[in-house]
Amino acid sequence: MEEGAEIDRLPIDLLAHILVMITSFTDLAQASGVCRKWKQGVKQALARRHTLSFAGCKMDDESISRLVCHAYSLEELDISRSRWGCQITDNGLHQISLAKCVSNLTSVSLWGMTGITDKGVVQLITRANSLKHLNIGGTFITDESLSAIAHSCPHLKSIVLWSCRHVTESGLFVLVNKCRKLESINVWGTRVPLDCFIGLLTIRPALQIKPQGLPLNVGAVTTMLPVV
Repeated sequence: MEEGAEIDRLPIDLLAHILVMITSFTDLAQASGVCRKWKQGVKQALARRHTLSFAGCKMDDESISRLVCHAYSLEELDISRSRWGCQITDNGLHQISLAKCVSNLTSVSLWGMTGITDKGVVQLITRANSLKHLNIGGTFITDESLSAIAHSCPHLKSIVLWSCRHVTESGLFVLVNKCRKLESINVWGTRVPLDCFIGLLTIRPALQIKPQGLPLNVGAVTTMLPVV
């Protein structure tokens, strides 16, 4: 009688501990197809992951949301665009918003995801109440998304709005007023006037406004801008 492979004798928990070290989603998919035990091991491995990054992966709404839904312990999610064409739409963000891990997310990056709009961002953000760091630079979001962030993310510490040319000073004032723990904001490439940033500093003097080097002089402000 032939003995099975040594790895087949591993308990499912130990197998999952090994599989959690695999970073390639292609390799995980192949491992999941080995047998029923390995498929369960992959599911348990995903459930233990605290971070998921799809940057550099060619994936779509269905594949991304399916993996996120199995990552019950997930805290950091990176769906940044890359040359390999990682893409996600509002439908994908909606599916992710239904995952059990969303309320535990502390960091989300949607950098360069031009296929998303306020609709998808609002659906995700309204359930991500533990969020501390958010990167939505290079997207076409508007003040509608900023309002949702302001009202749903009380723990937000940093936000990247790099080249978000459809946000206005009104949206920024709402954000800075509501997110009282906000420490850093990147507004490079936006179309917001310089006076707005000076006004933001009158609300929160310790706020770091990037890029550094902007000629911001709070003392030059002679009248307080209205608080939203």
